[in-house]
Amino acid sequence: MRAIVCENLGDARTPLGTGVLRLANAPEPKLAPGTVRIRVASASLNFPDALQIKGEYQDKPKLPFVPGSEVAGVIVEVAPGIKHLNVGDKVCAVKQGGAFAEQVVAPAAAVWRVPDGVPLQDAAAIPIVYGTADLALRHRAQLKAGQTVLILGAAGGVGVAALQLARLAGARVVAVAAGPAKAAFLRDQGADAVLDSEELAAGGTPLHKALRAAAPKGVDVVFDPVGGSALFEALKAVGWGAQYLVIGFASGDIPKVPANLLLVKNVTMHGIFWGSYMSYQPRVLAESMRQVLAWFGEGRLRVEVYGRYPMDRVTEAFAAILDRRVRGKVLLTMEASPLTSKL
Repeated sequence: MRAIVCENLGDARTPLGTGVLRLANAPEPKLAPGTVRIRVASASLNFPDALQIKGEYQDKPKLPFVPGSEVAGVIVEVAPGIKHLNVGDKVCAVKQGGAFAEQVVAPAAAVWRVPDGVPLQDAAAIPIVYGTADLALRHRAQLKAGQTVLILGAAGGVGVAALQLARLAGARVVAVAAGPAKAAFLRDQGADAVLDSEELAAGGTPLHKALRAAAPKGVDVVFDPVGGSALFEALKAVGWGAQYLVIGFASGDIPKVPANLLLVKNVTMHGIFWGSYMSYQPRVLAESMRQVLAWFGEGRLRVEVYGRYPMDRVTEAFAAILDRRVRGKVLLTMEASPLTSKL
């Protein structure tokens, strides 16, 4: 089967076959107890994939390895004893590595049927970003109708998921992103207030002042996949008893938060790592995925796809993410293309 192989750590934008990533023939993964084999239609690219390829993610697989953790496709083989999944089922799935390939073997507990009406390719973009946003907003922050949610980095995949879920909950959304194209995109997505961080910086307006103008009574929930200085700006705009959701650090800067900033307004700060729920609270994760997929089946949620790239253009796909051009999600499709090398 064809797979994208990371042969050396480095920038995921490096041209294919020149030292970091290559398209190769790889052995088919073996079916193990408790797993299913999936013929992959598409895989989802996430920012942590680029960090792992660069060697800057907490999980550091041994070289060479096949990156990726999120796929959609059709089940072609089921291990004995699995009753809730069948050959021919259209599914989305999550696994630890190996997703950028034409076949994957995934734990049955991390495989979910795709509802009718949801394009199979698009379903690869559902589990991690919508799962993270749902657990953060609904489970951890206990978001209620009428509350105000601030979403930083709102035009990215997890930001768009949070925006859709916050609106579904009846919350007011203040969305922050960089550049007029992303700002326009977020208005089209239904954000109640949109702040263009590039425009604010050009005009010399600190983000926290713009946030206070957009939410005079203070923000109830902050959804933050950005980190860095934006965290401190957001904390200046929260209301009493706010919930601060730490999703990630797309800025590349992991801030150190002085405890007094939380004390003054009784702010609760949550770390949200979706994957750890698999180990510590699998029932909570399962309920979240059941609800999220039900909403997709009802047409209340929709994946926003920025681009679909065949396997031999994977570095272009990573460039779109790392160069901050993406609005929504980027997908890798398993379309036929010539091999550039062999494993």
